[in-house]
Amino acid sequence: MIDKEVNYPKLTNDVESLQRRVMRLKRLAAKYKRAEIIQNALLGISNIATKAASLDDFYIGVHQHLQRLIPADNFFIASQNPKTGMMSLPFFADEKDPHPTELFPDEEISAILKRGITGYVLRKGQPLLCDGAGFDQLIAQGEIEGLGSPCHQWLGVPIKSQDMVSGVLVVQSYNDQINYGELELELMGFISHHISGVMERLRHNEQLELAIQERTRELSQAYNSLKSEVKERVKAENLQKSLFEIADLSASNVAEHDFYNRIHQIISQLLPAQNCFISFIDKNNTLSFPFYVSEMDSEHPASRPMQDGLTEYILQHKQPRLLSGDDIKTLIKHGDIYAQSPALNRTEMMHQWIGIPLVIKGEVVGALTIYSLDTKQNYQIRDLELLTFVSQHIANAIERKDAVDSLKRSHELLEEKVTTRTQALAQMNINLQEEVNQRRKIEAQLVHDAQHDNLTGLPNRNYLMERLSQALKHVRRHGLDQFALLFIDLDRFKVINDTFGHLEGDRFLIETAKRLNNCIRENDTLARMGGDEFVVLLDTIHGTQDAVEVSERILHQISQPYLLANQDFVSGASIGIAFSNTRQLETSESILRDADKAMYKAKSNGKGCYIIFDSKLSYQSEQQYDLDQQLKQAINQQQIKIDYHPIYDIDQTTVLAIEPKTHWHHDKHGKWDHAKLLQLANSSQLELVLDDYIFKRLNQDYPQLKQQFGKDIQLYMPISSQHVKHKYALRNLKKTVKSSEIDLSKLTLFFNEKSLVKDTENHLNAFDIIKQLGGNIGVDHFGTGYSSLSSLSFLPISTLMLDNEISKHLLNENQLKLVKAYRLSADALDLKIVATGVDTLQQRQQFLELGYRIGQGRALKLAH
Repeated sequence: MIDKEVNYPKLTNDVESLQRRVMRLKRLAAKYKRAEIIQNALLGISNIATKAASLDDFYIGVHQHLQRLIPADNFFIASQNPKTGMMSLPFFADEKDPHPTELFPDEEISAILKRGITGYVLRKGQPLLCDGAGFDQLIAQGEIEGLGSPCHQWLGVPIKSQDMVSGVLVVQSYNDQINYGELELELMGFISHHISGVMERLRHNEQLELAIQERTRELSQAYNSLKSEVKERVKAENLQKSLFEIADLSASNVAEHDFYNRIHQIISQLLPAQNCFISFIDKNNTLSFPFYVSEMDSEHPASRPMQDGLTEYILQHKQPRLLSGDDIKTLIKHGDIYAQSPALNRTEMMHQWIGIPLVIKGEVVGALTIYSLDTKQNYQIRDLELLTFVSQHIANAIERKDAVDSLKRSHELLEEKVTTRTQALAQMNINLQEEVNQRRKIEAQLVHDAQHDNLTGLPNRNYLMERLSQALKHVRRHGLDQFALLFIDLDRFKVINDTFGHLEGDRFLIETAKRLNNCIRENDTLARMGGDEFVVLLDTIHGTQDAVEVSERILHQISQPYLLANQDFVSGASIGIAFSNTRQLETSESILRDADKAMYKAKSNGKGCYIIFDSKLSYQSEQQYDLDQQLKQAINQQQIKIDYHPIYDIDQTTVLAIEPKTHWHHDKHGKWDHAKLLQLANSSQLELVLDDYIFKRLNQDYPQLKQQFGKDIQLYMPISSQHVKHKYALRNLKKTVKSSEIDLSKLTLFFNEKSLVKDTENHLNAFDIIKQLGGNIGVDHFGTGYSSLSSLSFLPISTLMLDNEISKHLLNENQLKLVKAYRLSADALDLKIVATGVDTLQQRQQFLELGYRIGQGRALKLAH
């Protein structure tokens, strides 16, 4: 008995433990059941997303699948545009209420949804399970407005994409027997999380499809446009071919019948002309038909007096006409045609009729007519215009043909007078031969001018390069032969121009050419390269000493005094010598470059001497190459710094413009200023790259520059003339300027005066392009390029910028007069002129007294 009492509490504890385990197992089973339902739901939605072709199909599939899991007869999806914040209702299904746009037709769907409980969930970003009491509480709190029929329960979960609410997924029940709980809330949450990515992907696919359709439409339009253009070009080519054939026909010696038949064939190439005739009216008012072809009959109409037919109608009105059958009937009805001569009327079968008056020497002499009998063959206004245009050439051809025929008849009459005219014809032949000889002389002179310098009469660079190429070919064939190239640069030539004027400078060059000619043989070539540079090609020399002796003779001759402006002037020369060899890689350009390098070495040695190009100079060239590569790397790595130097009103010292200038700190050579950088860029052929780098930095800094100097600040940017020498460089310059953010009306691009003088044609082409873009043109280093004032008058330039060296030579009256003349010339041509290098107060005062108002330099910067 005691044992039973003792075991009873133990049995009770075991039962309670088993009950707790059963309850835990039930909860786990329910949890696994929910997980299975959710997993199946997500798998089902994934299958729907895979099969759905559009968002609409996807929404329908989600709804149908959800109905198999929970009561979801009343279901809708709300979406919000992340950019505009506007809401839409891409899917809506409800047992009681119609679509909200039908309930509230005067409001936008976005405003309707935002006022209701859907907008509340969108704002809060949290799931909401709400019954009638919850609705009333939210309405009382002013959070929502009551919209539509009241429901028993409302369940909404936000659709989130990257933590941003992009929509709401909603189910609701009107039946109090249908209740939503934790399972439905959790299921809807998982579904909303899963479909956000699917909706985004399908929406992206729809947008991509729309983009593809739009691109396809654009390509189709482009194809049709190109097809039309090709068609028009074919028409234009056919028209041009026809016009050439008409011109050739007028000069041919064919019979009249063949002439008009060929005219008809040419017209038929342009448009249908199975029915065509040409008519003429003579001085007796008689109408004749030299050509006639018709599908109605083969009888050729006879000549007749002018009456009131369609042809006469065109001749009287003197205007091209395109008439339909109805138009012709109207004219007949009004009595304009065939009223007096109805027998002439044969228009019953005509569908369309074109009549064009033929005008010769301003008078209507006839008409060109074509017509169609087939209703499928329709003429357009453009056919009328085309035929009108062609008729003018036909009239000219007829006129020339008549002239040829008249001339032929005249020749037949003149055959009787051949004997008396023989002497006159012989004299005419003599005169013609003289004219031919004169033309040959002119052609020879033109060829000579193209290959020779206008000032000195010496061969120019083109002629020299041709001779140099021939000499290289000769030494390659004959390995023992040799030639030398002397590159001569005159000293103090700029001083002559600045002191005595350009006229005396020209006299100096002419005299120098004579002296150089006296130093060489007849078989040698002396050429002027431009400015003060000459080149001598010593052909077939015996050794180095021959070139040395010629160089010494040249140095001696050039060092003799020149008589300029009644004064003795002593000049000098620096000569670089390069010799030919048998290397296959040697070119005319390379040997000229070697001689040029040797010349620059001679100038750096103190001028008045000669230097022979050797391996040492070649080594220096290699060093120069290394420096070139370092500069290129510095530009690519943006190590080149840009400073903006102001250009001032000299009197007021206010900033009118800014000019970008560069500097570079080299690890070995120290700081390189703008002028030194430009020289290096020039020698390394990186001028275009450096200009592009400066312009891009200027474009990048332009907003800050406007804030610093004001929105009206002018930008002065000197650029290399290499931009205009090749079409690709010019195209890149145009693209760079056009794509910039700079106000181009405030931008002035400056070109070097020397380069402009040497290659005016290419510069003018570039000027036109820059002006069309809206930019301005300037010329810098003015006063050194020897450009004539007359040439400035037809150039589209707005600003001249003096060379820096000019401010350093305001030392005598002649120089001051010359600088003042620059300013007066600029004023006369309505050009701005900028003084540069104004580094002292004395220079500033001198430029003010000379009438200059714009300048740049240290003295102006200090005054500012």
